[in-house]
Amino acid sequence: MLWLIVLLVAVAIVYLAARYSRFRNRAELVLSIAVALGLTVAFVIWLSERGNQQAPVPEPSRPAGLATEDIALEGMTFERNQSKRSYRVRGTAHNRSALSLEYFRLTVTLEDCPGGTCERIGDDTALILVRVPGGQSRPFETFLTFPFREGEPPTAPKWTYEVSQVRGAATR
Repeated sequence: MLWLIVLLVAVAIVYLAARYSRFRNRAELVLSIAVALGLTVAFVIWLSERGNQQAPVPEPSRPAGLATEDIALEGMTFERNQSKRSYRVRGTAHNRSALSLEYFRLTVTLEDCPGGTCERIGDDTALILVRVPGGQSRPFETFLTFPFREGEPPTAPKWTYEVSQVRGAATR
């Protein structure tokens, strides 16, 4: 309804500007004021609607989707790649959920532990694209890079890894 009124006012202004030369001089001022009023009204309506939105319903403590605890990593191996700072990581992802896993993020920390004292070298995160139906396992492989100095590779590497993010979907 408001748009119809705005359209009628705009048509009237254009008609009067075309018909009367004295009005033509004032048409720019009238149109500028009309646009400014229209934008002000639209902004006020937007603010009032934004303030009337209901608060979101809090989610249950455990969402119905896939969680990082639903993914178990088994048989993890780390072997040095051709690049001295790069490692090939292989393992098996086991999905303990009823939902189908689409991908997960693997976060790995490398420490050098000669003589029992560990020094943190760095960590890397890889996106693992592997589709694992609920209750099944699939192998995966990725590459990680760590920032140690050239010629000083870890002598007693210690690997710590975790699933840091998952994405699942309902089984079709």
